[in-house]
Amino acid sequence: MAHLKAAPRILCIGIPVRDLTFRVEAVPARGSKANATHLAEICGGNALNAAIAIARLGGRVAFAGPMGDAREMSSGFILAQMAQEGIDTTHIVRMPDVTTPVSAIMIDATGERTLTIYRDPGLWTIKLPDADDLLTDCRAVLVESRCASFCVDLCAEARRRGIPVIVGVTAASHLLFASEQVQETAGIADDGEALRRLAVLTPAFLAATRGPNGTIWLNETGELEETAAFPVEAVDTLGAGDVFHGAFALRLAEVEGVREALRFAAATAALKCTRHGGGQAAPQRLEVEELLRDVRIAPAGIEPR
Repeated sequence: MAHLKAAPRILCIGIPVRDLTFRVEAVPARGSKANATHLAEICGGNALNAAIAIARLGGRVAFAGPMGDAREMSSGFILAQMAQEGIDTTHIVRMPDVTTPVSAIMIDATGERTLTIYRDPGLWTIKLPDADDLLTDCRAVLVESRCASFCVDLCAEARRRGIPVIVGVTAASHLLFASEQVQETAGIADDGEALRRLAVLTPAFLAATRGPNGTIWLNETGELEETAAFPVEAVDTLGAGDVFHGAFALRLAEVEGVREALRFAAATAALKCTRHGGGQAAPQRLEVEELLRDVRIAPAGIEPR
């Protein structure tokens, strides 16, 4: 889409994936088989799904990370999809004799997804381009948590330059977890208490997404707040969290306020869940703005325990 001159540039760092998605009535039991009602071949991966969302919401987005050998089909397919979305692929590093990840995903009648994925161990030997090349004119960096091993130094440099780093590395300024992730990380079976425990260890903004139950987060005074989810009929949750992260990163770069960014992200993820296609079902900016106008959901405070 055409970008406004002032549109912020967001750098997404991750490992793209070629997804084969199958719609099924129910995930088959072990040792059985099931007929799919629909098959789609799409590109995915946490950071790439987020990048697609950012591009469709009006941001300028660049992507950095490893991709397989130039001779293989999967990487060519993904690059073509990225070009169609207007994503800058200049900083993608091709890895000779390495395979681009491929996943098989089953999406049941409730929209829930079950998947298996292959990632070549060689992908983690990547050396990213120079920080000056990646961070010039950058307003935010969004990172997949699994990529920490090859981008921690870059993210630390981004923080030194005052650039927000979002999602999943130790140098992050904004850590957004899924509910099960924050509980596992903190070792506490309660989202709010888990966030409080992590707050002792990091000055980063902390939040936990809970799908249709909204997002719980700690404000600047350490109190729990909640951003409600937008009520929709979900048909496909694949990539919803990634789309949420992308929308949050973009809106944070635009307005520098977490409340507005969280509500914008919630609306974007809700719309994505109403259609099939993983991250490639991310909505356009006008759709999100219309939903925000039509549905008035005010953040609710949560009393400390």
